[in-house]
Amino acid sequence: MVPYDLYRLLQCPTCASRNLIVTDGGVTCAACGAEYPRCDGYLDFMPRGVKFAYVSKYVSEEEELARELDYRDLAPPLLAAGVRNRALQRLLDLRPTDVVLDSGCGNGKFAAWNADRVRLMIGVDPATLFADEAVKSVALIQGDARRLPFADGTFDKAFSIDVLEHFPRDVIDAYLCETARVLRPGGRFLVFSNTREPSRLQPLVEASRWLGRQFVRAGVYDFEREARRKSDHIKALKTWEDVLDAMQRAGLRPVRVVFWNSVATSFVEHVLMKLGEAIIGRSRKEKARSNGAAPADASAPVSEGAAREIRARQRMRAHLRRRGLVYYALLAVTLFMELDLWLFGRLRSGSYFIVVEKPVVRDR
Repeated sequence: MVPYDLYRLLQCPTCASRNLIVTDGGVTCAACGAEYPRCDGYLDFMPRGVKFAYVSKYVSEEEELARELDYRDLAPPLLAAGVRNRALQRLLDLRPTDVVLDSGCGNGKFAAWNADRVRLMIGVDPATLFADEAVKSVALIQGDARRLPFADGTFDKAFSIDVLEHFPRDVIDAYLCETARVLRPGGRFLVFSNTREPSRLQPLVEASRWLGRQFVRAGVYDFEREARRKSDHIKALKTWEDVLDAMQRAGLRPVRVVFWNSVATSFVEHVLMKLGEAIIGRSRKEKARSNGAAPADASAPVSEGAAREIRARQRMRAHLRRRGLVYYALLAVTLFMELDLWLFGRLRSGSYFIVVEKPVVRDR
């Protein structure tokens, strides 16, 4: 979706000019001549002639990852994503008058889930693996968060879900400074990410992980797809003090913090959910193999475990759209996982939600 209101917020990410000309094919900068085409449901506003030292694997390996991310169809916000989304809505207090930025939006699921709550929802990501629902309901831009294509003070609110852990420190600093630039004074920014710090409840978390490893050893399921998704995690902000320092350097003031000690969540993600995926996602070949048939083709584009997980999610989405018994069962599991925030949200851990604010500069 490329709404008319979006054009009024833009500036050239190459030269920072606001002298832009809207054409049939997209946008042209009158100052530097850079052209930004309108694509299928989004604008390409990547800065021209700029080479960054760090490039996300979601950009460099976009075609390969497209096969295994299962990104186009969205399920309702449930399980871990549901906990994140409910926390986002509660902590950021989205309102019908807000103009909101999802910076590093991925496939745009969090933006799409909340687009009807605000006046304008904008998602930015350097990769274009956008979900179909996001293309329909979110103003999407292919862009780099180190050179956001927006004027100063554009947004009332912004959020970043599962992004900072992918970046080295210099990229984090640039990302946060750009976010602060495009926030209006008094605007708020929610971040969900994680450091390397263990929780004091880590033994309980490790118990679930140990149980999950027993099922992996037994060949019931694997974590290959999850490991692939997290393979570029750097966690340059190693401690909570590093997080606070990064926010301060960007001129952002902490307002509220909730930690996510994954006691209930770890059991769901490492045991309960994986067992469900193993059962629901079994293919005919796997069933035949269990009866002595030949093994699956090793040349398949994704691993057998990843394919099983994708099949399970695709089959479950059909049930979830009907909002029947399966949906409400998973909603109950989501609320069980959310207990981690309500019971242990003040207990420092690696995973955290932080809301920061751009201070209002008052004239003396």
